[in-house]
Formats: sequence, structure tokens, C-alpha cells
Amino acid sequence: MELILIPLLAGLLAAWSGKYAKWIALAGSISSLAFLIFLFRGFNPDGGFQFAFNKPWFFTGMHFHTAIDGIGMVLLLLTNVLSPVIVLASFGKEKNGALLVALIVGMQAALNGVFMSMDGLMFYIFWELALIPIYFITALWGEGNNIFRTTLRFFIYTFIGSLAMLASLIYLASKSPNGMNFDYQSLISVKLSLKEALWVGSGLLLAFAVKIPLMPFHSWQPDTYTEAPAAGSMLLSGIMLKMGLYGLIRWFFPLVPEALHIFNPIILYSGVAGVLYGAFIAIRQNDMKRVVAFSSLSHVGLIAAGLATMSATGLKGSMVQLFSHGVNVIGLFIAVDIIQSRFANRQLDKLGGIAKFAPVFSVFFLILVLASTAVPFSNGFPGELLLLKAIFTKNIMLGVLSGLTIILCAVYMLRLYQFSMFGQTGENISSFEKLKWHEIAALGILVALVLFFGLHPQTLIDICGPSVEKTIELLSNTMGEVK
Repeated sequence: MELILIPLLAGLLAAWSGKYAKWIALAGSISSLAFLIFLFRGFNPDGGFQFAFNKPWFFTGMHFHTAIDGIGMVLLLLTNVLSPVIVLASFGKEKNGALLVALIVGMQAALNGVFMSMDGLMFYIFWELALIPIYFITALWGEGNNIFRTTLRFFIYTFIGSLAMLASLIYLASKSPNGMNFDYQSLISVKLSLKEALWVGSGLLLAFAVKIPLMPFHSWQPDTYTEAPAAGSMLLSGIMLKMGLYGLIRWFFPLVPEALHIFNPIILYSGVAGVLYGAFIAIRQNDMKRVVAFSSLSHVGLIAAGLATMSATGLKGSMVQLFSHGVNVIGLFIAVDIIQSRFANRQLDKLGGIAKFAPVFSVFFLILVLASTAVPFSNGFPGELLLLKAIFTKNIMLGVLSGLTIILCAVYMLRLYQFSMFGQTGENISSFEKLKWHEIAALGILVALVLFFGLHPQTLIDICGPSVEKTIELLSNTMGEVK
């Protein structure tokens, strides 16, 4: 409960604090992380739910029920480690800066609620609450002439998906043996016919597929990531899309196991298609933000495909890669924002030669680029290796196609770095303003995470592994064939 209240109160206070808003938001965001670390010290990674808070709300079938297991803990760590970094990266934004940081920590509160909810209706409420801050961040600070249309399209996509999920949850709750009940355990105990499972699963999958996004529900993503301000792009790519992947693990698989033999191949093929589509389109982009946006589409496609294998290897690899992708993509968007803030430009054909003016920045940027390409001993390597192993075991041809990400990612990421950092000096590039303290802090934290989890990936597996095994066991008892 405190993980929701601390950033929420900090956001409300920051919104009305004027010049002190950024420090209040940063303090609230760090306080939430400190409280999570306090909980983590007493966390037992045995696969069970801990730190439960369960109080009836406005009718007996709905409770304000939160708890944390290993899967939720990984996502909470990601959210609460990266939120202060995003606040730090936003210190240089003067336009309505108080409101911006207030919305960031407000979204942190909603995201914490999503990853702790143990009641279907509470999960839906926090899911929707997370949409409000990102909508205003994108609409108020977005770039380009089409920002209203882009933001509206994003809102419509996600809102329609959310309504479909709500309908599925209400139907499941109505079938509960305990009467109209949204409790997680009651929902997963509901037995559905294949026809019912297909309808309920379609509603849930639509919401999660839009948020991830999976093809063909991805069309909102590149424009929104590109035209959103840096903070919006970081929140969307680094944390918010993880809501959809988390939803597959926590809610979709356990609630409709009767239809997974139909849904999982769809997710698997859609994920692999996203890997290839995102990579090939990224190679052709000139806008640095669009390169990162399409690279994100490619990476999350691989994570979704790994989840669809329904194997312990695939689920563990997905959890590791969820964390690593969040760290890396936020770092890349910060690097792009730093370049744009110096030169009012992020077009690759207008850049070049920045490394000679900014050696420290070029090293930070290089480490993040190499991590995104899954270089060994970086945080991107362990999760990607586990995912490719799981997909290859499931289907050799899809494994080969997914494996092309190793080559394609190297092409578009090294092209991104080479065109901006090396070569002939680009237009209007004669100097590079020294990195500010908050930029060094943000990039330094991310690079430290890249190196730590590249050398110690087992840390994340130890946290989530028992919960993954319990999820596999739960599904195997229903499906009888999960491996």
C-alpha cells in the first residue's frame, strides 16, 4: 500500500510546489524505492505472495487487495529504480516542469498498483490510472504538428483494449463459485468452456497486445514514441509496455488456460513477426527516436514470443529481458534527448563527429548501444540467450528467424552510433555542452545496472524463478501438457 501512497502524495505535493517540485518528486520517487528495498530485505523468493494488504471496498466481491511475489517484485524493482532516473532526466525541462515531474511520480504510483493488484477490478483501475499521466505528458509536451492526432490514436487504442479486458473480467467474476467476486484466486478457479475461454481470452489479449504492442496492434507505437517528449518515451517504452507483458504472465495465461493451445501460437508468430518487422524498419530510419522506437518493437516481440513457448526457460528469459530492456531503452532515449537538446536535431544525416567533443558521453552511449545488441557481459545478453533457446526448442524455424535479431540489431544500433558519434562533423556541430550533473547521474545509474546485471543475471532469476515455476505448475495442472 505504501508503494502506491508515497509517490502519489509526492506527485500531488510536487504539482503545487513551484521551484521545489523537481526535488520533491525526486525525493518521493527515491522514498518509494527505499521502501521497496526495505520490503525486499524481508522478501522470501519461494514463489508465494507476500506483504498482503486486503480490505473490502465498496461491495463484498471487490477488495483493495495487493501482494507481491517474485514476478511482481522484478517489475516493481524496474519501476522504482527507473522512475527516479526519469525524474532526474527531466530536471532540465523548464516548461511546466512542476507538472511534468508530478505526472511522472503519479504514474509511478499507478504502475506500482498494477504490479501488486490481486483483485481483477483493482488491476483494471490501476491499469486505467496509468494511462492518465502518460496521456497528459504526451499531449502537453509532445513534439510535431500531429501530436494531437497521435495522442488521440494512442488513447483510443488503449481505451478500447481496456474496455475489452474489463468485459472479460466482469464475465469471469460472474462465473466465480463465490458469487460476483474479482479476487485473483477466485478468478483463476473459474472453469470455462473452450468457447467461453476464447471470448474471455480475446478481451484480455486485446488489452495486453495493444499495450506491448504486438503486431498488428502496433501502429500507434512508433509515432507516439517519436512525438512524445523524452520523459513520455521513457515511461512508455521502459515501464508501461511491461504492463502488457506482465498481464500475459499474471492474468492471461492463468485465467484462460483452456484456450492457450489456440492463443499461444498466435502470440508466438506475432512476436517473431514483430522481431523482424521492427528490426528491418529500424535499419531504414533517419530519426534517432524512430530507430529506438522500432528497436523496442523488435525487442518486445522477442519477449512475447518467449512467453508464448510456455516453458520455464522462456518465462525466466522474459523476466530477465523485461528488466534489461527497460534499462537499455530508457538509456537510449536519454542519450537521444541529450543530443537533441545540444543541437536541436536528431536526424542521423545531419549529425556526426560528436565523440571528439564529448568523450564521456560517447562512452556512456556506447555501453548502452552494446547492451541493446546483447553483447556478452552486458545485461541484454542473458535474457536474449534464454529467449532464443526457448523459441528454438519450441520451433526450429521460428528460432532461426528470431535469431536474426542478433545480426539485425547490431546493424541498426551500430549504424545509430556510428552516424551520430563518428565520421565527418555534422551541420552546426562545433562543440558539445558539458554533461550536467543530473544527466551524468541518470546515465551513470543505467550503465551501472547494465554492467551489474550483465555479470550477475542470476540475481533476477533467483527472485522470479520460484514464481515462474509455480505459474508453470498451475498451468500444467489445467492444460496437462505444459513443458
